[in-house]
Amino acid sequence: MTRAELATGSAVFLAIVIAGTASVKQVDRHFAAGSAPAPSTSSAACVGEDGSWKNWIWANVPALSPKCE
Repeated sequence: MTRAELATGSAVFLAIVIAGTASVKQVDRHFAAGSAPAPSTSSAACVGEDGSWKNWIWANVPALSPKCE
């Protein structure tokens, strides 16, 4: 490997690292600025008698939620 090849490879590697870091920061900024859905404030998430989730708007669900009253 010549010095020119080493310099070129190092420059490409550095450019990829910088571009990756910049894109991660930009994506974080983009999603942080978006409006996240707010959880229901009327009551907490609970599991209904049929096993479905109540008062929970996200696709993932909290573990060990109480039964609905």
